[in-house]
Amino acid sequence: MALEMKVPSPGESITEVEIAEWLVADGDWVEKDQAIAEVDSDKATLELPAEASGIITLKAEEGDAVAVGAVVCHIDTEATNPNGGSKDVDNAPSSMGGGDEGGNNGDVAKEMQKDNANSKTTSSKAPQSAQAKETYASGTASPAAKKILDEKGVDTKSVSGSGRDGRITKNDAVNAKPSMGTPGNGSRGESRSKLSMLRRKVAERLVSVKNETAMLTTFNEVDMKPIFDLRKDHKEAFKSKHGVGLGFMSFFTKAVTRALEMYPAVNSMIDGKEMVSYDFADISIAVSGPKGLMVPVIRNAENLSFRGVEQEVKRLALRARDGNITIDEMTGGTFTITNGGVFGSMMSTPIINPPQSAILGMHNIIERPVVVDGNIVARPMMYLAVSYDHRIIDGKESVGFLVAIKEALEDPINILMDGDVKRALEL
Repeated sequence: MALEMKVPSPGESITEVEIAEWLVADGDWVEKDQAIAEVDSDKATLELPAEASGIITLKAEEGDAVAVGAVVCHIDTEATNPNGGSKDVDNAPSSMGGGDEGGNNGDVAKEMQKDNANSKTTSSKAPQSAQAKETYASGTASPAAKKILDEKGVDTKSVSGSGRDGRITKNDAVNAKPSMGTPGNGSRGESRSKLSMLRRKVAERLVSVKNETAMLTTFNEVDMKPIFDLRKDHKEAFKSKHGVGLGFMSFFTKAVTRALEMYPAVNSMIDGKEMVSYDFADISIAVSGPKGLMVPVIRNAENLSFRGVEQEVKRLALRARDGNITIDEMTGGTFTITNGGVFGSMMSTPIINPPQSAILGMHNIIERPVVVDGNIVARPMMYLAVSYDHRIIDGKESVGFLVAIKEALEDPINILMDGDVKRALEL
């Protein structure tokens, strides 16, 4: 009789496994409960034991992904053990003779049963001993384990196998750590903590952006000296009158809202098969809060003055810091500005804040030598980066958009203040 062996369920939610390695060959004699294969799931590596003794016929190849419940091999339980001995006791007759054959026959039957048991022990050990020579020796990795160890650069000799006969399983490989030389006397502990729901959600959104958009990034640099000079001349008067500082964010927000009017595709989003464009600019400002990155929104930023932008930035930043920011205050933006420069970032490729189509990245300001009117001078320079969704924003528009921001920042008096600094700053 041919017994069909099916893949058992390794655990809840696992629907398929991979045949990592057959520990027996097609046509081999196997004993009941002998490990015949190693199977990998996305959670663990398991050994597959034979359900009966007999000749095995393999129905799946190494590396095959097979569904839970699928047949992977047949075992012929009627076959004769080519190595001698008897079949598994479970498959043998339960009696060796009738009671009417006398006491001598009964004694003979007992001796035969004893001999059969001894033969069973000998035959079960012999194939396993021979099999150990044909399969993994101690310290040999399964294909799945070897792949992981190769990626980590870990030598199999440095890994202790927990599988049968000392084989290195997938779990052993996953838990193996690359050699770091001789450990010192310092602490080598580690800790684990559960990611917050906010962090998990941010991670999901960022991964979805990478997978679902055609994101590209364009770069430029801006000479910040004109803004430095303006702030130096007017920041005290501005703070004295309005109660807030004259920061960089108001200049960048005003420059962005102007550029969005010039390039409306950047102020658009994809909704199914349609492109939705907006005639207003709700600017999301990325800020670092106690629970991670938060992105409150400045509504209708195109209508705000320098004072209005700075006051709104301060209000939202304080609410985020104190944990009072609401979901409504963080949704609905049409474009995002993020400032990695406050943490010392010199250049980066910011990730789009979905469902928006573009984001501006500010960076730290460093004095660098630049050529001005034929002379090499030191200027406070900042790299700018705009990441955009190429599905609706062409390269020409993205570059033009960033150049428009650069032009406004390098000539703020004429472009952002209409030539009247005091009126623009409401001094």
